[in-house]
Order: sequence, then C-alpha cells, then structure tokens
Amino acid sequence: MPAIPNPVIPGFHPDPSVCRVGDQYFLACSSFEYFPGVPVFRSSDLRAWEQLGNALDRPSQLKLATAPSSGGVYAPTLRHHRDRFWLATTNSWDRGHLIVTAEDPAGPWSDPVIVELPGVDPDLAWDTDGTCWFTYSVFGDGILQAPIDPYTGKVLADPRRVWSGTGLAYPEAPHLYRIGDQWFLLIAEGGTERGHGVSVARGPAPGGPFEAYPGNPVLSHRSTSRPVQNTGHADLVQAADGSWWMVLLGVRPLGASPAFHVLGRETFLTPVRWVDGWPVPEPVAPDPAPVAFGTRDDFDHPTLAPAWLSIRRASTEAGSLTARRGWLTLFATGDSLDGSRPAFVGRRQQHAACRVRARVDAGAGRGGVVVRLDERHHFEIETNGEEAWCHARIGPLAQRLGSGRVDRGPVVLYVEVEPAPASFGTIGVPPDRIRFGFEPDRGGDRTCLAELDGRYLSTEVAGGFTGRVIGMYAASGTVAFDWYEYAST
Repeated sequence: MPAIPNPVIPGFHPDPSVCRVGDQYFLACSSFEYFPGVPVFRSSDLRAWEQLGNALDRPSQLKLATAPSSGGVYAPTLRHHRDRFWLATTNSWDRGHLIVTAEDPAGPWSDPVIVELPGVDPDLAWDTDGTCWFTYSVFGDGILQAPIDPYTGKVLADPRRVWSGTGLAYPEAPHLYRIGDQWFLLIAEGGTERGHGVSVARGPAPGGPFEAYPGNPVLSHRSTSRPVQNTGHADLVQAADGSWWMVLLGVRPLGASPAFHVLGRETFLTPVRWVDGWPVPEPVAPDPAPVAFGTRDDFDHPTLAPAWLSIRRASTEAGSLTARRGWLTLFATGDSLDGSRPAFVGRRQQHAACRVRARVDAGAGRGGVVVRLDERHHFEIETNGEEAWCHARIGPLAQRLGSGRVDRGPVVLYVEVEPAPASFGTIGVPPDRIRFGFEPDRGGDRTCLAELDGRYLSTEVAGGFTGRVIGMYAASGTVAFDWYEYAST
C-alpha cells in the first residue's frame, strides 16, 4: 500500500466528516469565527482533496458578529441521503444546531433549518424506516439523541442519553452508522488536546443499548512519542473497493517540551481493520515525503477562490475585486487586527516551512501582511507607502519592531516561516521562527526587519481551536494588493 500523504488536508482543517457517493468522496471541516463557513472537499481516492466551496457562504446562512475567537461554527457531519447532501453543524453564537442541504456539494447550499436542541457536534443517521436520528454532545451530560424531521428541524421526541464513552472527559463528536445488522456509535473522548482519543460501541438499534469495545479507546496517541498527536474526532467511510478508512483530526507539534502546534488541527487518514466485529484503525503515520506546494492569486477573477477567509463577515463587506481591476482592494473598517471585524482576507498556513509574498500599494492608507492566530496573538509587517515596520501582539503586550524606508509606490512584503532545529534535552526551543521583510518593487536587495519566536502564535500559548491564517489587511484608508503567493519551502 502506498504511503498516505498525511495530513491529507493540511493546516487548520479540524473535525472532518466524510461520506462516499459512488466512487467519489466528500468531506467537510469546522471553520469557527471565519467566513465563509464549513469548507467542502472532493476526492477520488481519499488522499488528494480539492476544495469545491463552502457550505455556509452567505450572510443569510451564517451570522458570526458575536462569536469570539474559536467560537462560531463547530464540528459538522456530512451525509448523502435520498439524492441530496445533508450537512449538520452548530453555530452556538447564533441559533445553535442547523441543517443545510444541496444537490451539488459545490453549492449552492440551502438556507439553514434550525434544530432547537442544546449542545454541539450534531450527527445525522437514517433508520431503515426513514427515521432521522439526531445525535449530539452536551457538555456535562454526554451523548444525547432524538428523532427529528430534518426538513423542518422539528424534534419528534424527548432526547435521551445513549452511550457516553468510557468515563473520560468531554465525550463528544458522535457519529452513528448502521453496518451489517449492528449500529455503531463512534465518539471522541479526553478533550481535543494530548489526551484525545476515539472510542466505539455497538448495539442492535440506533439508541442502543450499546456495548463498548473492550480495547477502548480504539485509537489514541496520548502518552506516545508519535509525531502526530491529539488524534480524535473521527468519521468512518467504506471505500468503493470494500476497504474501510477513518478520517480524523490530529496535530504536528514542534519544538522542545511542551512542544507547540501552530497549524491548528489538521485532517488525517488511516486504514481500518475489522477485528471480531469491531472497526480497529491503524495508528496515524505522517507522510515521509511531503510534496512541494505553491499557489498564486493575481486577483483577476470576479470572485475569490473558496480557500480565502475573512473574519466574522464576508470579504465583500471590506474589500473589492472591481475597484481596481486585477487587484484586491481592502477598505479599513475602523477595527484593527486587535478588533473583531478587521478588513482582512487570508489563507490557512498549511506547512511547517513556507513563504508568503504579496505586492502591496498602500499609497492611500496603511496595511500589510499578518500571521494571525486570534485578536490577541498576531505578528504583521505593515507599510504606509513610505516606510515598512513590524508589529507583534502577544496577549496584553504590543510592540513595534524593526522598520525601514521603502520606495514610493507598490512594495513586495514577505513572511518566511522556518521550523527551529531542536536537539534532545534542549529546553525552550520554539516550534519555528517567523521572518518579516520587504523587497523593492523593481528588484534589489531584500530587507529583513524582524525574526520572531513562533511559539507565541501557537495553540499551546494562545489557546483555542484554530490555527494560523496568513493574510492581507488594511489598518487605515485603502490598501490594494496586486498578487499573493504562498509556497511550502
């Protein structure tokens, strides 16, 4: 079997849910405070994935104005039933659980139907009689279940607790399947940090009674030295050839103790064997030979590609692709990067070593390129068309760093991320170093203004559930971007 190119979807793509239709596979992930919400992918082999769009791409579907960082849209479930795709997820900072549907997973997806139940991590499963079972997690109360009408969201009977795992903290992420004559309930336990794991139970009916797998957790990397950690929040799928697979989240910590993960929780793939009637996944192995990746956007299309993200609102509210043809123009909102709704458009950092370059015209304002984890943890290089400087926000501390004169007119700003070398027994080694600088627009020597410790843009420092996003922003006035390049190095 060829090596799996793990992570199969790198960078901040957590809580994967997968389904198969014919010989094609479809997958959706969480998106939290970013807009659009719930990226949707397609694959023909479970290994190479193409983003088709986002399930929640209109303000009528997704309201995030009050969502804190790492709030907003939580874990989805993606299923195919009666010739339609069904996606259930939770926006706890608006109306809670919601269901959207589409004939084509690339969209458009419907406006949401609301399911008025508490909790997060909803799952949809249909019984042979057509009953739709809605299984979900409630903090402090475990895994609950109720029959619903998925077309209206109406709850048809009182919820009841089903199986909530082995007693570890935070039973969540339920997925319910009928396989053969048994129903299997897959959940996550232990929290989404280093203690994360996958547990499974089976029973004769959707509501059980459930018998736990005697070797639970059926998958966990806790207390191991494996390079992929935090494994959990899994979903099962049977391939067209009859083999079984599991998608799940994991992280790749770097640096010395305690080790830091900076890319967020990523989507991994692992094969599953059936042992005595139980699905038993293999440990997750990282790709030994990752493929180089690069992308460039010249902003020549009428809309942004689906991989672009904004914070809590659509990019069209703060930017335009038509105000200056062939450029992305951002209009400052009065909200800085420390605020909840800055003029920002970015892409996920997906590789431990990478370089970002952008050609910026800030003659009518002030802005630049930022590496963002949340409002209180971000590093950026900024220009006003005459000078460039760096800025670091780490919790309550903010500092302006190196600066330099730039030629009038457009300038190329760059960010370089390089993993820091670690040696056994060395204390305090960061996960990476992040360099910021600029290049003259017409060529010439590059100028590095700052090199910063990447641990301060890690989940272990900042907390939360997201990963780094590297993007463009306007801090004041109008700032235009001619192109943006991202490449692994």
